[in-house]
Amino acid sequence: MKSTQINIDPLQVIDRVSPNVFGGFIEHLGRCVYQGIYDPGSALADEDGFRVDVMTALKELQMTIMRYPGGNFASGYHWEDGIGPREKRPTVRELAWQSIETNAFGTDEFMRLCRKMDWEPMVAVNLGTGTPEEARNWVEYCNSEIGTRYANLRSINGAKKPYGVRYWCLGNEMDGPWQLGHVPAKEYAIRAQQAAKMMKDCDPVIETIACGSSGAFMPTFPAWDREVMEYIGPLSNYISLHRYVRNDDNDPFKFFGTGAKVDRQIEIIDATCRYVQALNKASERNFLCFDEWNIWYKNMTMDGKGKFAPSLIEEEYNFEDALVTGQFLNSFIRHADVVKIANLAQVVNVIAPLKTRGDELLKQTTFHAFKLYSERKEGDSLRLGISGDFFDADEGPVPCLDTSCIYSKDQRNLSLFMINLSPTDKVSVTANLFGLEVERVVGQILHHKDLKAVNTFEKQDTVVAKDFTDISSTLDSLQGELPPASLVRLDVSIS
Repeated sequence: MKSTQINIDPLQVIDRVSPNVFGGFIEHLGRCVYQGIYDPGSALADEDGFRVDVMTALKELQMTIMRYPGGNFASGYHWEDGIGPREKRPTVRELAWQSIETNAFGTDEFMRLCRKMDWEPMVAVNLGTGTPEEARNWVEYCNSEIGTRYANLRSINGAKKPYGVRYWCLGNEMDGPWQLGHVPAKEYAIRAQQAAKMMKDCDPVIETIACGSSGAFMPTFPAWDREVMEYIGPLSNYISLHRYVRNDDNDPFKFFGTGAKVDRQIEIIDATCRYVQALNKASERNFLCFDEWNIWYKNMTMDGKGKFAPSLIEEEYNFEDALVTGQFLNSFIRHADVVKIANLAQVVNVIAPLKTRGDELLKQTTFHAFKLYSERKEGDSLRLGISGDFFDADEGPVPCLDTSCIYSKDQRNLSLFMINLSPTDKVSVTANLFGLEVERVVGQILHHKDLKAVNTFEKQDTVVAKDFTDISSTLDSLQGELPPASLVRLDVSIS
């Protein structure tokens, strides 16, 4: 058995956890939109064509912000195709995923969905095949009062009041050779700067997200990020990060090192941001927007072959994938001072926590991991003191417990998130609380003896969260024992 000691001090505040790190992503890809969230032909659709069962499940995840319409799709999307009477919207073969796009779901449908779900909309403009002017016009359509061309058009289409979209992505993965309109960093930065200026001239309160590297694997990482931020300067409020992790070697000792890799990626880009801030002698700095993250390696089918709503990259997630989902979220919480937005890519069918099959709905293992975090997202991230045994990950030894902690002084509660990374050993845990008195502690655990266990449409509760009872407490400490490969959340009421 391994052991770990955790010291928790409410004065060791990293920063307030941004609710927007519990975001999602809807892209016109495969069956994410059509036959996913939007399915007017379903018996479960509401008056607007949205699947009620999907919306109900997504409400359980308490997502706060939703990115749309892509992704790679954004670089070939012209937003005016998706507004106005549906019978007049063009059906096209979209260029990113080679699928048929009817444009039945567009800007106004997305905004209507966001209002029903209480999501903050986050829109990615087309800087691949699009223009800065097209991006600026989209801002006017969404955010301007009636009296100008595109605001009047929005009113004609049924929305008299502005949507007030605050967050705008300046393209998507423009460093990637696979991206429509891919260009070198300097050329992208010029294009993004022009777009951001025109967009902010239209609405000065919007916040923009520049395209950072598509991943730490890119040969231009992090030079791309530095060059883009140097040139765009204060016209960008955030720089984006993306990461999809794989387990091709079927080795949990490598796979469970994900948290350390995410930490490293965040810290490299944070250091790059600070360097650019100093170089530009800027009073304000860029924060980080981790607007695509997930596990993706089993299903790589990405060519729609000219079909409508084809089944593309629909992963079946197992229990070990759920543990890695928790590692991503722990890392975002640990870096609450710099990571202000994060979007799980995506939310339905496409590498998603939810899958549909006809009118059936499945909550995958990763759904239950995400929910354990999003239920307790309000408060300050605390810097923990960790000592104890280590876990041999592929990039070197890391603590056997991957941890984070959220403390709410106002609500007098604390949530401690712990993932036992060892697939073979239990971990004995002692958590010491300084300046806090324990009134009550309850726990939830996500655990299965089989790392490859999955939920299916026929058997949906193979991997679900359950009460965790192997925990005791004194006035100022917690003691417990975590099974091998397990995710535990302890909720502590403070007297």
